[in-house]
Amino acid sequence: MVVGGGHNGLVSAAYLARAGLSVLVLERLDHTGGAAVSAAAFPGLPTRLSRYSYLVSVMPEQLMADLQLDVTLSSRRTASYTPTLRGGVPGGLMVERNERDATRQSFRDLTGSDTEYDAWREFYADVAEMARVVAPTLLQPLPNERELRDLVDPGTWRDVVTRPLGEAVERRFADDTVRGVVATDALIGTFASLDDPSLVQNRCFLYHLIGNGTGEWRVPVGGMGAVTGALHRAAVDAGATIVTGAGVSAVRADAGSDGGEVTWTSADGASHTVAGRFVLANVAPWVLRILLGEPEDPATKPEGSQLKINFLLDRLPRLRSGVDPATAFSGTLHLGEDYTQLEAAYADAAAGRVPTVMPGEVYCHSLTDPSILGDVPPGTHTLTYFGLHTPASLFDADPEGAKRVAVERAIASLDQHLEEPLMSCVARDGNGDLCLEAKIPQDVERDLAMPGGHIFHGDLDWPWSPARARLDTPAQQWGVHTDHDAVLLCGSGSRRGGAVSGLGGHHAAHAVLASI
Repeated sequence: MVVGGGHNGLVSAAYLARAGLSVLVLERLDHTGGAAVSAAAFPGLPTRLSRYSYLVSVMPEQLMADLQLDVTLSSRRTASYTPTLRGGVPGGLMVERNERDATRQSFRDLTGSDTEYDAWREFYADVAEMARVVAPTLLQPLPNERELRDLVDPGTWRDVVTRPLGEAVERRFADDTVRGVVATDALIGTFASLDDPSLVQNRCFLYHLIGNGTGEWRVPVGGMGAVTGALHRAAVDAGATIVTGAGVSAVRADAGSDGGEVTWTSADGASHTVAGRFVLANVAPWVLRILLGEPEDPATKPEGSQLKINFLLDRLPRLRSGVDPATAFSGTLHLGEDYTQLEAAYADAAAGRVPTVMPGEVYCHSLTDPSILGDVPPGTHTLTYFGLHTPASLFDADPEGAKRVAVERAIASLDQHLEEPLMSCVARDGNGDLCLEAKIPQDVERDLAMPGGHIFHGDLDWPWSPARARLDTPAQQWGVHTDHDAVLLCGSGSRRGGAVSGLGGHHAAHAVLASI
C-alpha cells in the first residue's frame, strides 16, 4: 500500500508493479501528482501553470528511462539575470546557460575586472567535480560518507560539507551581488543564515547543484503535470491500482508482524481497511507518526519558508537596464538577493517581520515552453515568483494581512528595475480579476497536507550515510526506514528526498524488492 499519490508514490508504484507486485495507491485528493501538478489557475483562461513545484533537476535520467516516461525537459537559454541599481544607474549581471564571452563581459561590467568571473568559474568547477562524484550514487544504496569524502577535493568538501557555506562565499568572492547569486541556491525553501552552524543551508545548496551531475534545472514541456501524468500512466500500465478521494486515517504495523494495515475513507464516506506486506508512506514523517497513533507534536512540526506567486501577463515588462525581457526572464531572475540583502532579510524574518527588502526569484516558463499558454493573445506569458525568508511563523497571526504585505514587497522588488509597473502588465481573468495567485506556507499545508507548508517535508539531509550509521536492513541501506519494519518512507522525508526527484519512491521500491 502506498499512502499518497504524489510523484514519489507514483514512482514506487510503477517500479513495484513492473516487478509483479500487487500495489494499491491511496490519494486523499481527487487527482494524483501532489505538488507537481499543472492547473488552469485563472477562471476563463486556458493557461496551465505549474502551481507549486516548477522545475526539474534532481530526477535522474536513468529513473525516467527505467519507467519509460514520455517527458521532455527543455533547457532555458539563460541561466540567470540579476538586475542591479548601483549609484542609481541600472545594470545587471547576465549568466548564459552555456557561458561564453558575454557572461565574462557582464561580470567585467559589473565588477570592473575579470577577478570575480575567474573566481566564479573556479568555484563552480570545484562543485561540478563533487556533483559528478555524488550524482551516480543517488540510484544506489546509501554510500558511506568516508567513501565519498575520499573522492572529493578536501577544500571543496570543507566548503560544502563541513563549514558554513557563508565562509566559502565570503572567502572566494568579493562582490555583493555575485556573492548573493551563489548563495541563493542554499536558501530555496530553507530558512537559514548563510552562517548557520546546523549547515542546513549547505545541504540545500548541494541538492541544487548535483542533479544528473550537471545541476541544470530544466522546464518540463507541458508543465509539472506532464511529469506526474506520465508517472501515473506508468504505474497504471504496470498494473498498480490507484484510488483517489481516499483519505487515509490510520496506519498500523504491530511489532513482530510481517505486514501492515491502512484504514481509509473513500469519497462516498465508506471506511475501508486493507492489509499488505509493506506500507510505503509518501507523506511527511511528522504526518506518518500521527497516522501510526502518536500524538501530534507541535514542537517537532516542520516549518516551510516560501512565498509563491503565479501571474499571467499580457506582455513582459521592459527593464530599466535595457536588456531584452525575453532574455532576462527566460532563466532565473534574482531580486533583492545581494548577499547583504539576503542576510538582512533573514534577520528581519527571524525577528518576526516580513522582510523590508524581499529576496526572491522570477521565472517565465512560457518563454521555454509556450505550449502551457493555450489559445491566448500574442505576447501573453506566465510569470512565477518564489520568495525566500518567509517562514510560516510570519503569517500565523494574520495570514491574509501578512500575505498582502509580502506580495506588495515582492512586486516592489521587481518594480524598481522596470520601466513600467508589473501590475500594468498583468492580465485579467474571465471574471475581470487580475491574474495573480499567491501561496504562503499555510496555503501549501492546507492544499497538500504538507506540515508547516514545508516543501521538503522537513530539513534536507546529506545524501550519504554517516560513518557509524546502522545499515543492517534494506530499508536502512536505502535511507527509507522507520521504527516499523513494514512501514517505509517513500517521499521527500526520506534520506535523499526533496525536490521533484523521484528518489524517495525509487529507494523505497528497491528496499521492498531487496526484502522479499
